[in-house]
Amino acid sequence: MQTVKASSNNKVPFAMASNSNTSTSPAASGAKQFALLPKIINGGIAGIIGVSCVFPLDLVKTRLQNQQVGPNGEKMYKSMLDCFKKTYRAEGYFGMYRGSAVNILLITPEKAIKLAANDFFRHHLTTSNGTLPITRQMAAGGLAGLCQIVITTPMELLKIQMQDAGRVAAQAKEVGKSMPKVSATSIAMELIRTKGITGLYKGTGATMLRDVSFSIVYFPLFATLNALGPRRDDGSNEAVFWCSFLSGCAAGSMAALAVNPFDVVKTRLQALKKVEGEMQFNGVADCIGKTLKHEGVTAFFKGGLCRMIVIAPLFGIAQMVYFLGVAEAILGMKTGNK
Repeated sequence: MQTVKASSNNKVPFAMASNSNTSTSPAASGAKQFALLPKIINGGIAGIIGVSCVFPLDLVKTRLQNQQVGPNGEKMYKSMLDCFKKTYRAEGYFGMYRGSAVNILLITPEKAIKLAANDFFRHHLTTSNGTLPITRQMAAGGLAGLCQIVITTPMELLKIQMQDAGRVAAQAKEVGKSMPKVSATSIAMELIRTKGITGLYKGTGATMLRDVSFSIVYFPLFATLNALGPRRDDGSNEAVFWCSFLSGCAAGSMAALAVNPFDVVKTRLQALKKVEGEMQFNGVADCIGKTLKHEGVTAFFKGGLCRMIVIAPLFGIAQMVYFLGVAEAILGMKTGNK
């Protein structure tokens, strides 16, 4: 990975705002003002489309990660496909979208924070000669990931309860018990009533580990891969669409797999309801220790394939929405893609 020249004339998707060719540095000649509004709109549109397309896989990922091996090695789900089939058979098409409403509702402010923070830190970390060294790219991405957990933590907490409700109910039914139906609103109100606003931030430490480490891995990796492809025009700093699209998919998938252990820990800590007999966890270190002791290293990669499949199209869709200049078309702004 290399030190790159910053240029403010490139358009990049919300999750790729650390593109090696993008910066709002005043050192870059002819630098334009950073237009935040279209990035927020594009990020929101991309997030909503992405969530709608890949949410069933994200649900399967959550259930696989929360599943604990029984005393005799028994498992409710044998594989990703088995989990998908059993969930669809038991809960139907709409059951595959449990928890999607809260994700769609909060996806836009999450992306807005990620965008603004990433661009802000890149702006201030760009050197006086207009370059952004790899270490500074990593720092900018990591700090942006740290900022987004303000929204990400409660969003993930509520989503996970809804996604995992079917698994908990199915296993309770096997032992002759029933679980009351819940909604994201009722869960949020109950947490606020009993624990205050901090109740919505259970698992913040694990969320921070996942989001910060993901951003540190993803942003420089995307920048390096994107810089290898052909440019859109002679002398242009902008990569052709297919190169940025594939770079985003590849970098997103690899970063997702690399930080999957943190995602497993986060998911388990944020699951408020457990099946009878399942382990309870008191913090990140306790969760890591107990999981390692009872299930081994492989447990930290549960749902890894699902997560890779989920992340790749999310970043691909984000690239597509941003490349097409959807927000710019709505706002009547020039996109620079012509």
